[in-house]
Amino acid sequence: MSARPDLNLLIALHALLEERHVSRAAARIGVSQPAASAMLARLRRHFDDDLLARVGNHYELTPLGTQLREQAGGVMQLSDRLFDTKSQFDPATSDREFVLTVSDYLVAVLGPSLLSAFEAQAPRASLRLRQFVKPNELHSDASARSEDGLIAPHGAFPLGVPSLQLFSDAWVALVDRDNPIAQHPPTTEQLPELHWVLGQYEPGEPTFMMRRLAERGVQIRPRAVIDRFVALPLLVAGTDRIAIIQQRLTRAIDLPPTLRVIPCPFDAGPINEALWWHSVHTFDSGHQWFRTLVRDTARALDAPAEVTGGS
Repeated sequence: MSARPDLNLLIALHALLEERHVSRAAARIGVSQPAASAMLARLRRHFDDDLLARVGNHYELTPLGTQLREQAGGVMQLSDRLFDTKSQFDPATSDREFVLTVSDYLVAVLGPSLLSAFEAQAPRASLRLRQFVKPNELHSDASARSEDGLIAPHGAFPLGVPSLQLFSDAWVALVDRDNPIAQHPPTTEQLPELHWVLGQYEPGEPTFMMRRLAERGVQIRPRAVIDRFVALPLLVAGTDRIAIIQQRLTRAIDLPPTLRVIPCPFDAGPINEALWWHSVHTFDSGHQWFRTLVRDTARALDAPAEVTGGS
């Protein structure tokens, strides 16, 4: 079909794909079952797809239905936020939910102070810290528009969206105290022979650290790669492994007592964390307040101290 359907069908689409049942969807949106069936028929014609396929005595989503379910949910969230938008935002009275996509590193380093500042200024609002799983979550899809932003380092993602510099950090290495490199830093030639465990910001992508090493002509095969950073110390303690980790994180969590923090054995460059958001939020007064809160909280963090050797 070339003509767009009535936008009221969005509500029906969302209910039908969520409930996977015409009668339940009808009750959910307050229409009769025949009316819901007619809406489903219109949606099927529009998308040229069954959306719901009968399997035995129940319905299952078609592949397109599964894709549309997620997209419809994002559009519904965006529409809710659109109609909740006010010309002036009062954090003291707002019950809005703010959604920030972060790594576990950011939860540990920034999360406690950000939540305290958030509660102090917006006691009735809520903050959801979401673990991101894709590098392009803030491009153009509806679910990204319904979120308030993502914190990630410059250079980690080709986002191409508005951003705000927050704070800087440095890469350091974690080794066990019995590991010889705790006292004698490895040479560049020795790096490929080390037993590396690496964290990464998103699954399914080459680790940032492996790319940095490759740029310097060093190829490594890590013993383990995990989609978290907070767990790295547990994979190093009592072993001959080495992990590269953010310096602030080594101070934000309790490290196993046998671990030593040493300088990164190669130039990994700085970490410059930034807040990224979809441009649809730029002039939203509530989002402007939230951006300022995140910025001010992040910039209040103490600057990382210089790493001088084993501790």
